[in-house]
Amino acid sequence: MGEVRLGLPAQPGFVQVARLTVAAVASRVGFSYDEIEDLRIAVGEVCGLLVAPHSDARITVRVSTTDARITVDVTREPAGPRVEVGELSEQILEAVADEVEIDATAGHVLVTKQRQG
Repeated sequence: MGEVRLGLPAQPGFVQVARLTVAAVASRVGFSYDEIEDLRIAVGEVCGLLVAPHSDARITVRVSTTDARITVDVTREPAGPRVEVGELSEQILEAVADEVEIDATAGHVLVTKQRQG
């Protein structure tokens, strides 16, 4: 399928748009319901880390797919204050994603989910 890019204001009200977009892409390439739900949770958590409610920051969501995996790459621009990742957020991301890379200083998070079936 290639790559889908989505640019949004880094505000809480737009997190749902990112979640729905990633879910639609995952569905289109054949991920199961449970895998899609895991991705929706992961994207919601990632965007929650990167939102900056009182700024002009934006987030860019890049969704890349193959037959077996989906990668969601989210960046906040400008990077703004260092992203604070709590223990609960780490546990949630580890539970629903196969790989997670967080660059707290750059405001960048990469999440990968493998298709199981």
